[in-house]
Amino acid sequence: MVQGVLQQKRHQQILSDVVRTYIETGEPVSSRSIARSHVESLSPATVRNVMADLEDEGYLYQPHTSAGRVPTASAYRFFVEQVTQQATATPEDMQWIRRELEAAQTPEAVMERASHVLSAVSRGLGIFISPPLASSVVNHLRFLLLPDNRVLVVLISTGGLTRDKVIRPDRPLRQEELDRIAEYLNRHYNGWTLEAMRADLKRQVEQDRERYGRIAGDALMLCDPSILGGAGDRKIYVEGAAQIASSPELTDQNQVRELLQAIEEKDRFIEILSGCIEAPEPVHVELGLDKISNAGKHLALISSTYKAKDQVHGTLGIMGPMRMHYERVITAVAFMAQFFSKDEEGS
Repeated sequence: MVQGVLQQKRHQQILSDVVRTYIETGEPVSSRSIARSHVESLSPATVRNVMADLEDEGYLYQPHTSAGRVPTASAYRFFVEQVTQQATATPEDMQWIRRELEAAQTPEAVMERASHVLSAVSRGLGIFISPPLASSVVNHLRFLLLPDNRVLVVLISTGGLTRDKVIRPDRPLRQEELDRIAEYLNRHYNGWTLEAMRADLKRQVEQDRERYGRIAGDALMLCDPSILGGAGDRKIYVEGAAQIASSPELTDQNQVRELLQAIEEKDRFIEILSGCIEAPEPVHVELGLDKISNAGKHLALISSTYKAKDQVHGTLGIMGPMRMHYERVITAVAFMAQFFSKDEEGS
């Protein structure tokens, strides 16, 4: 909701013009340049007065006395709200994204390509996080006995994505028992997630322990999401670290090094992107990422979830300088989330 000077339409239009011009040029914006490009016929003096009002309200600042104005995080936030209401992906971007993703031959290659495409769109960091094992939709399960009574769980999910995890069951199991459990699960639970499978097995045991007790109990043990892992079992694809590190907005080399170290700790992105899962909007925009590093105050994160059967399946996003082409970035993230959601449903 707009407040203060932004209740006036002219102030809104001029602020949007300043932000858009600064995104394009990277240079402080003068009142004269806005007067020349504004849809209304306004004098530079009129524009200068409006920009002074916006500066007083904290939407613009003047880096030097003789310079033009530069948007603050509040200005970007206002601009993003306007963009998300109106922007749509261009046919060229949609065709390009679809062509790039469909060219990949394996599910892993598709996810890796997705992070590359997101990076190319933004000239920043493209991030793609695969779903956790617990929410993977099962096409086939297999259990292989290893030395010391450990068991290798092999899961083939929708789209042919293969995941595996070595676990240590509560009690020793023979390979014949493991084969029998796998056959039972593959026959009854093809197309289920591990979470849903576990809930149904638990219900069966509670309803008829004599009939289902042993095999369902062992299956529960082998398919326990807490055993199969949480955030650590998710694959994270990140592309574009060099691009974001060379951004003109990041001039402090110590901050750049700190940011690159944070990028190397890929598991942190699971926590960073978790905020978009509960967000009501299809695309979540966060301006200022101080929790990442000291350089984070200059950065923005645009993220979304992709779903399977109305359940959040994974997350993807773009992290880049606050000065970015929000129309293209937001619509690209939204389109890619839709692409993966449809791909999951159609698998």
